[in-house]
Amino acid sequence: MYAIIATGGKQYRVQEGQHLTVEKLIGDVGDSIDLPVVLVGDGGDVTTGSDVSDRTVSATITEHGRGDKIRVFTYKNKSRQHKRRGHRQHQTTIKIDSI
Repeated sequence: MYAIIATGGKQYRVQEGQHLTVEKLIGDVGDSIDLPVVLVGDGGDVTTGSDVSDRTVSATITEHGRGDKIRVFTYKNKSRQHKRRGHRQHQTTIKIDSI
């Protein structure tokens, strides 16, 4: 059995016992959270729409951290104008407990 969950403006395919890194979620390490379900698949049977609107995926927060640094560089030709910046996105690692 698998489910498609929505969090942080993205959708992820998850199964029970899977570890997943998503955008930062509110909560402490060890807290349990419920994530909204978009689709549930069980073998060849797929359920979507209003049939899954009341279902949730239960997960446990295992770690908070930051992602790899992304270098952002802007440059304008012939004017000696440039700007270099970096960015590290806050992330949360979760473990899927049940669907």
